Amino acid sequence: MSDNIMTRERADVGSYEDIAAAAMRTTGMSDFGGTPHETGLRVLTEDLASPEAGLTPRGNYFQRSEVKSALVGVLLTQAQFTAHPEHREVHIERPVFVMGLPRTGTTALHRLLHADPMAQGLEMWLTQYPQPRPPRETWESDPIFQAMQQAFSAHHVESPEFMGIHYMDATTVEECWRLLRQTGKSNSYESLANVPRYSAWLQQQDWTDAYARHKQNLQLVGLNDPEKRWVLKNPSHLTALDALMSVYPDALIVYTHRDPVTCLASSCSLSAETTAGHSTTYVGRTIGETQLDLWSRAFHAFHDARPAYDQAQFADVAFGDLVADPLGVTRRIYEQFGLDWTPEVQAALEAIDQESKQGNAKPSHSYTLEDYGLTEDRVRAAFDR
Repeated sequence: MSDNIMTRERADVGSYEDIAAAAMRTTGMSDFGGTPHETGLRVLTEDLASPEAGLTPRGNYFQRSEVKSALVGVLLTQAQFTAHPEHREVHIERPVFVMGLPRTGTTALHRLLHADPMAQGLEMWLTQYPQPRPPRETWESDPIFQAMQQAFSAHHVESPEFMGIHYMDATTVEECWRLLRQTGKSNSYESLANVPRYSAWLQQQDWTDAYARHKQNLQLVGLNDPEKRWVLKNPSHLTALDALMSVYPDALIVYTHRDPVTCLASSCSLSAETTAGHSTTYVGRTIGETQLDLWSRAFHAFHDARPAYDQAQFADVAFGDLVADPLGVTRRIYEQFGLDWTPEVQAALEAIDQESKQGNAKPSHSYTLEDYGLTEDRVRAAFDR
């Protein structure tokens, strides 16, 4: 046990060069396909080494692994792009993007929409190791898939609290920030550490290149399923609607609404739970300040950008409606977008809805805004339009 704990601690995060070299050693690859990812990940790595980040030995290990994971993703993806040049011919039509503030029901709605037999999403293991999606019956014999399933099983045992907040395994459809971070752009990092310089850098960026690479990844992963509609989800899409729409002009946007007071308290709690023991500074009030800033900016960016587009491409979902009638809400989305609601779709969605009501996937945890130095009035003012 002690050896295991020792390997999960480090004296420092290391330099960008050091982490990139480790990613190349791990994969045996060296082609990053250019340098679009470098600026952001360099800023991030320097920020993580700063006193403001206040990382503990455990935090150093975790954050280094996050940066390395992004670089490994770039290398693996680049190799797959080269091995499958035909991916560029794959047509992506009317992809569905679920977005909203964290904890607004995006995960539940994403899983419902993905249950459609004619839908496809990004399974967790394929966001980490992008490749043309192999037939489902072959996954259990894939060594990479096996390793990831074992890692998630261990995490379930170590962090049962986290599983109540956000249940995951290697087969689960997952958010697409792992693809966006292949260009060094992801506000996931801001939800895991106090990185003010990286946050400032990210606010000045055009995300179009991140979405162009995102699309290339979808073309790759969906190479064997070109007839299936993509269903994707990530709260950070709020930040960059213009970039998303420039790459996917026919995208269908499902926007989830919930009281921001509840969203923010829950978002802070998730950040605190995920990073417990990682930092002396990214705790309590600092989590509150950074998350309030991050998500209020994302919220306003989305609402400022939305009016420029055809509103027939947007469906709005209230969290309370989704909880009360998940199938009815999903059917309304289908009707609004002119998607086929068949008996097969209904049966598949009923099955996933039943599954979500029992076992591990049922979330439960408690938190308050005051834990993070925030008040209801301040949160409401920050989200006021």
